[in-house]
Amino acid sequence: MKKPIFTGSNVAIITPFNESGVNYEEFKRIIDDQISRGTDSITICGTTGEGATMTDKEHKEAIQFCIDYVNGRVPVIAGTGSNDTQYALQLSKFASEAGADALLTVTPYYNKTTQQGLIKHFYTLAEATTTPVIVYNVPSRTGLTIQAQTYYELSKHPNINGAKEASGNFSLLAEAMNLCGDDLNFWSGNDDMIVPIMAMGGKGVISVLANVAPEIAHTIAQNCLDGKFAQARELQIKYLDLINALFLEVNPIPVKMAMRFLGWDVGELRMPLCDMTDAHTAQLRDAMTAAGLKLVK
Repeated sequence: MKKPIFTGSNVAIITPFNESGVNYEEFKRIIDDQISRGTDSITICGTTGEGATMTDKEHKEAIQFCIDYVNGRVPVIAGTGSNDTQYALQLSKFASEAGADALLTVTPYYNKTTQQGLIKHFYTLAEATTTPVIVYNVPSRTGLTIQAQTYYELSKHPNINGAKEASGNFSLLAEAMNLCGDDLNFWSGNDDMIVPIMAMGGKGVISVLANVAPEIAHTIAQNCLDGKFAQARELQIKYLDLINALFLEVNPIPVKMAMRFLGWDVGELRMPLCDMTDAHTAQLRDAMTAAGLKLVK
């Protein structure tokens, strides 16, 4: 049995930028706010954190900063994935030495690979450090799906702790959970699927929603952990419009706009990401207001 890196709600945290790069003063405020409002864990430099458009120097500095500033208050998971195994290996070694509690490593994209290549890729990363690895299955972005039998092979490695599952394929997930048992932990990678995945045995969520509503994401997940699935289901449905609004356009475009509405100085998106359309911006604002969030802009 592998002890999960965290249970509950992990925020896939945004990265605030300014003209000089990462806005670390604002980042401190955001991290403190997250922890004070119940977030159970933080993922740094993931998709929502725009790690793909950060320089190598920025990426590593942001990981080091987050680990040092959090200072053990909650687990920190470092995004170290790449379609280049050697670069993913370099980032993973750095994050491990920096003190990350786990490494989040996405399936290779664009050049992609076979299922056997996936096993070799993730095994290479898992064998390079003692820091636990969480694999990330998000075929909508990568064009590549981790199959159930592949999950089973990955579960055999003692340093592969679990998976962030964002395939939306419950049949695949059920088969993978059946094959892997307690040898692989699963977390929802979709905010609209927290309850069903946790009802199947998932340990929580790696969440975009938590950026703007950390208490809500935490409470949904905690209710599931406590076996209060009726209450969790009510919250999941109640906030579905807000969750959907945060994906009106490619993540993290909407969530960074939402953070601005809440008064955070998150800076500009990095190209090729660009601001939302006026119609989507209005729809996001309406959803946030309807959800009871206090907008200041």
